[in-house]
Amino acid sequence: MTRYIRHAAAFCALLLIALLINATRVQVFQADSLDANQANRRNAIVRFAQPRGDIMVDGRPVTGSKDTGEQLRYERTYKNGPLYAPVTGFASQVYGTTFLENAEDDILSGTDPMLAPLPLWNDITRAQNPGGKVETTIKAPVQQAAYAGLGGKRGAVVALEPSTGKILALVSAPSYDPERLSGTRRAVADTWAELNGSSAKPMLNRAIRQTYPPGSTFKVVTAAAALDSGAVTDPDAPTKSPNPYTLPGTSTQLTNEVDGCTNASLRYAFQWSCNTVFAKLGVDTGLGPMLGTARNFGFNDGGLKIPSSVAASNFDTSMDKAQLGLSAIGQYDTRTTPLQMAMVSAAVANGGSVKSPHLVDRTTTDDGDVVDTEGAKSLHQAMNPGTAAQLREMMTQVVDEGTGTNAAIPGVTVGGKTGTAQHGIDNSGTPYAWFVSWAQADDDPEPSVAVAVVVEDAAADRGDISGGGSAAPIAKAVMEAAIRAR
Repeated sequence: MTRYIRHAAAFCALLLIALLINATRVQVFQADSLDANQANRRNAIVRFAQPRGDIMVDGRPVTGSKDTGEQLRYERTYKNGPLYAPVTGFASQVYGTTFLENAEDDILSGTDPMLAPLPLWNDITRAQNPGGKVETTIKAPVQQAAYAGLGGKRGAVVALEPSTGKILALVSAPSYDPERLSGTRRAVADTWAELNGSSAKPMLNRAIRQTYPPGSTFKVVTAAAALDSGAVTDPDAPTKSPNPYTLPGTSTQLTNEVDGCTNASLRYAFQWSCNTVFAKLGVDTGLGPMLGTARNFGFNDGGLKIPSSVAASNFDTSMDKAQLGLSAIGQYDTRTTPLQMAMVSAAVANGGSVKSPHLVDRTTTDDGDVVDTEGAKSLHQAMNPGTAAQLREMMTQVVDEGTGTNAAIPGVTVGGKTGTAQHGIDNSGTPYAWFVSWAQADDDPEPSVAVAVVVEDAAADRGDISGGGSAAPIAKAVMEAAIRAR
């Protein structure tokens, strides 16, 4: 009898050991994979069990949370959703997060360990921190002016503070209301299908995720490369540029839409946007200096984040002379985001220094304690300070008496460059209208805002599209709002 008891006890001990081994395997070795399993709803339930932290503009929340009483309890809400959608993105129980909602998710959801009152506090107590706050660099009046200026037309506007890289406005149109993607109702799925199926692509962030041919606004980069490399030593000297100009190795001839471009000086060619002068200037400067200057402005940088990722702007690294001539006037394969062109304008305004563009000023706990701050950081020196000073003069002349007079602001020094970018097969598409600019009020020691505007209005007549006519008035309104808000 004792032998049977011993055997039974040994068998029970083996079962207990097996149970402990299995529990250890599940709780220790398989914990991460089980935690990440899509069938495990516990994480989602915990994630939405408390209000999400807010995204702030000018010290006021543009987001909120609504208690639904359902299993995924708190849904994200948005104030002026379409206005701020390119900034906030969306936070959806079904479709995840985008833009700031994604890039700052740890702060907003309360999972960032920096939100804990003490190191390892949450690991010990298993507590969940309240969601923190993300304070943006956006200025509400500037954002509103950019949004109203586009008026629903397809396009984008970016405004920067040149000396710091702070993003004052980030607008993409047409837009959408991200609150329509909150929750788990059938209407959310219908909205998702509607937004993704729309030919207008309202969820595409044209300001940072869409690239366009920059057209004549790229002549700012070409002029900087020519001046820095010594291809041009005197901006007032004739450039020996024929009109028309035959692209090297081809029979293709470039012409101009204005008179006076034959052998025009760099200053005159910039003021009136002579394609022949700048195409030849790009060829004379050479691929190496052109590519180096473009890179210093930020082209070909696939790692830029604001903190959301930004599409890389492109300037080809290998081209023949004809292709280089077209690239020098913002055509061929040269493509750029509106953010990149705002960086180009800001560099001119800031003595040639390109500051890292950023959308977040600081993050805090729910009760206002600072978690992290974002200061001004330099990315590159795009050009010599002397070259930047010359370009500021030339951009000012564009607005005072050239192609950009629609951007002039009384009592304010404004510099700008127009662009009308051809695209499509045989340039058959309606051109994109561009304007890049900066503004300095009389009582300011330096320019306080740099702007890039692109309008891609497919409904407009080709003859009505121009950077000076379609985009410059929008830039003017944005610059006026930025000067008032400073």
